[in-house]
This record gives sequence, C-alpha cells and structure tokens, in this order.
Amino acid sequence: MNKSLYVTFLFFSLLLLQVFVFNNILFLGYINPYIYIAFVIFYPLKEERFSFLFLSFLLGLFLDFFSDSGGVNAFSLLFVAYIRLFLIRVIFKKTSLDYLLFNLRNEPFGKVFNFVIITIVIHHFLLFLIASFSFNNISSILFQTLYSSIFTAILFFLGTSLLRNKK
Repeated sequence: MNKSLYVTFLFFSLLLLQVFVFNNILFLGYINPYIYIAFVIFYPLKEERFSFLFLSFLLGLFLDFFSDSGGVNAFSLLFVAYIRLFLIRVIFKKTSLDYLLFNLRNEPFGKVFNFVIITIVIHHFLLFLIASFSFNNISSILFQTLYSSIFTAILFFLGTSLLRNKK
C-alpha cells in the first residue's frame, strides 16, 4: 500500500474508531481505552518528522474537539510522538542509519511489547495528569493510568493480532 494512503487511512480510521466507539466504552465507570495511540506506534519511521508531529498534533486536536477535552489529547499525543525516536533508540538499539529499514514486524516481540507499553503508559500518565491539573490526586491519576493502560494494551495487541496479515 502507498505510504501516504496508509497514513491517511490510519489517521481517519483511528480518529473515527476513537470518537464513535472507544470514547463510548467506560469500563467500570472510569476506565476508557485510548486506542488512537496506535497512530504513533504504527506511523512509518522513514517519513519526515515534521509531518509526523503535525499529524499527531492534528489527530489529538480533532479528538479534543470531539471529546471537548481542551487540548489534553493533543499535548499527550504530540509529546509521545516527539519522544518516539528516543524510545526506539533506547529499546531497539537503533541508529539513524537503521531507520530506513526499521519495521516493528521484524523486531522481537519482547522489545515491541516494551515499546508499546512504555508509549501507552507515558501517554496515559500525561493525559490524566493534565486533565486533573493537580498532584493532589496523584493516587487517582496513577490508578487511572495503570488500568486504562492495561485496557488499551489488551485492545491494542488483540487488534493487531486480528488484523495481522498471515504469511
């Protein structure tokens, strides 16, 4: 599939899924999956960084618009998009020369698992911290981060295993 077509499909499908399906799931009254983080995880590493950061911000901004959340999704998604290269360098031990050939499907599952979990936890912690805008409820923030991250990770890995091309 053409890369620009892939990115466009990924952007709009995750936006629509999050807005119309996952924002309406409230497990146990407060645990909500934020599956749109998959955009940052699956965005091709070979593409230009500015367009990636801009599209991440735009996705977060659209989600904030539909969720009436005042910019917390835009900030948390943009932050995770910004540190993605650092996480790839640290977790996968890749250099800038390896970026052209980098593909998550070719990496060991343990490293991919660590990358996805760290990305999700950082995103969720920032999301709930900014939404709360206070350290007074740090236990509630950590509780929501933990359980929403687990729920998002389960849905993420379940969805990717169902959608993976069988070779």
